[in-house]
Amino acid sequence: MASANSDEPSPAASTVNDDGRSEAEIEARMLELLHQFPKGISNKILDTDMPTVNKQIKVNILNELMSKGKVSMFKAAGTQELFWCLKSHPTSRIKGADNEERVVLGLIEEAGNKGIWTKDIRIKSSLSQATLNKVLKALEGKKVIKFVSSVSAPKIKLYMLFNLQPDRSITGRLWYNNENNEFESELVDLLNHQCFEMLQQQKEIAQQKQNEGPVTVRNSSFLSSKEICQVSSDMKLVKFNLTVEDIETILDALVFEGKVEKSTASDGNCNEKVKMYRSVAQPVPFASITKTPCGVCPVINKCGKVGAIQPKMCKYFNEWE
Repeated sequence: MASANSDEPSPAASTVNDDGRSEAEIEARMLELLHQFPKGISNKILDTDMPTVNKQIKVNILNELMSKGKVSMFKAAGTQELFWCLKSHPTSRIKGADNEERVVLGLIEEAGNKGIWTKDIRIKSSLSQATLNKVLKALEGKKVIKFVSSVSAPKIKLYMLFNLQPDRSITGRLWYNNENNEFESELVDLLNHQCFEMLQQQKEIAQQKQNEGPVTVRNSSFLSSKEICQVSSDMKLVKFNLTVEDIETILDALVFEGKVEKSTASDGNCNEKVKMYRSVAQPVPFASITKTPCGVCPVINKCGKVGAIQPKMCKYFNEWE
């Protein structure tokens, strides 16, 4: 069987994973991507989604999936770029499955990592509830499917393939606690602070290139969201795996706060736009005196010890906090 990349070292080579995930978890994520991109995934998609996963581990997992008949490999027309895609309904041909099991399994497989409700399976398969329950129990026993509960509707059973990780819309959004659905403000503050510190450090490094001109200094102060994601993952600030999209959510919040500037640049490898960020100088804070009533008073020039406008009769002092 063809290897995912004939130029890569053999599977016997070292496959140390700096990502912190097990190979089973990485394989599950790959299968999610294969369902998400039915026309195929490339190395570019894998590198963007898993920037910190050892390349050899990805190659080994893809080769293993091909050897099991779950995935096929092909080259894009007119290029030498490799793509991998799921073979059509490989799990619906499990050994010993009857027609009812194949129908139910096909519906569950089509639902991907968002799952499908038992009511929808019953309607689409035209099976009775008793028969459907029997089929689902049999497939669960074969460890082909599993059920999960949605954070938005915990009493509803959703079924998906056994090797898939549920979508975040099912398990709960990243920035929310799955148990009480409360916003994880401390987690966001931690990542917000760390991302800003990284950009500040990069800015200080760029300042050392003053003799190369202001344009070089400015361009050198940028970091891509992918670079920041990789550093954050290496630091293991959180127990779960951060994606580039997660980090961009944090960085965009810093942009809205006026602490960070956002730009785009071309990726030299694939000629696509990548998001770049850099720390910017903070505006000089207002002097405290300007926040007092006198600092913003429109008639301060007429204020004095005598007359209609005097400090001792000023109503704004009572309203000032």
